[in-house]
Amino acid sequence: MIRAKIDERLERRFRELAMKRFGYGKGALSKAVEEAILKWVSLVGREEVIFEGDPVEAIDGLLSDVNIGSVRLQHKIKEFWMGKVAGNVSG
Repeated sequence: MIRAKIDERLERRFRELAMKRFGYGKGALSKAVEEAILKWVSLVGREEVIFEGDPVEAIDGLLSDVNIGSVRLQHKIKEFWMGKVAGNVSG
């Protein structure tokens, strides 16, 4: 489920167009949102993403709420990776 706060005028226009396209029944807005997201993902997915900034700071920010020591985290990652690799090996 996605919840987002958008400009009121944009929302009103989106609702109007969604109902014109999909009807005034239940689910029209959901269909329009899904179609819009699919188009956006298709468009943006083709773009090359260029990361600007310090990658170490970015990772540090992503892991800021992880309450586990670095050694234990390394062991967890190894266990996770080994589980993935073992699942992909034919035997």
